[in-house]
Amino acid sequence: MSRPEAWRLSPDAYPHHETIQTRFQDLDVLGHINNVGMAAILESGRVKFNKASGLDAWREQQRWLVAQVIINYLGEGHFPADVVVSSGIGPIGTRSWTILSTAFQHGAPIATCDTVVVMDREAGLTALPDAYRAALEAWQVRSG
Repeated sequence: MSRPEAWRLSPDAYPHHETIQTRFQDLDVLGHINNVGMAAILESGRVKFNKASGLDAWREQQRWLVAQVIINYLGEGHFPADVVVSSGIGPIGTRSWTILSTAFQHGAPIATCDTVVVMDREAGLTALPDAYRAALEAWQVRSG
């Protein structure tokens, strides 16, 4: 996997930041945060981003689902230092959007995460409503 673009590795590119506590149980035998622990840290950051941005309130009006999660590990994470998960909205499609996140520890990027979210087909909508699209655009990352 190639290294992410430089802007992905800067907290300034993201409109939202959450500090997530690491846990001893997230460590592998070498003392690094393991892949399952990092996935949980990134998920916690994403859930808090959804709440802070108001995106979680959409679920009352429209069901949406996580369709894909891609994690790119860039460096080692360690306990007990906190991890800052910086997040924002990336590409927006017709019925989907991508949440882009980078995890930082001691100011250094240790992982990126791309999460594709799709609207449930069973709801009958063929495109994101204009209000949803506008809300997503308000939280987009600054990619350069």
